[in-house]
Amino acid sequence: MKKKIELIGATDIVDLPELGWYHVPVRVDSGATTSAIHCARVKLIKEGEHERLCFYLDVKKGAPEQSYTVSDFKETVVRNSSGKEEKRYVIKTQITIFGRKIRTEFSLANRKKMSYPILLGRKLLKGRFLIDVSKKDLSAKQNADKIRHKKNPDSEANPTRLIH
Repeated sequence: MKKKIELIGATDIVDLPELGWYHVPVRVDSGATTSAIHCARVKLIKEGEHERLCFYLDVKKGAPEQSYTVSDFKETVVRNSSGKEEKRYVIKTQITIFGRKIRTEFSLANRKKMSYPILLGRKLLKGRFLIDVSKKDLSAKQNADKIRHKKNPDSEANPTRLIH
């Protein structure tokens, strides 16, 4: 069965449950191939033949104040927003958006000067989402509606509805 293609706006709010980071503001960018996540103090740790990657997420945007260590990562070359090629590490983690849990790749980037700590790129969007840049936070609004409906199951009988 083919999954439904959701309408997504220019921005949204997502969860990264494996990283313990919830209600994270994101920017949708169809010009970016891979999604990117802001992090700092990225360090490659070599132990014999094994390599691990250590990094910190953006605590100013609500991320847990802790270091993360992963062994499943790769290094790649990406073209940044200025058009310059740079080496970045890429990790896989789960993102929750529109109630869907999606395992996807994120390049670890310095997005300190950007308003949004996470950028959602084409690899995540393709085949799942249709972008309407005039809209914002559609997943977050859908989740709020579901919560409101659970709290008041008789809301279907109520002719007064919130319109977004």
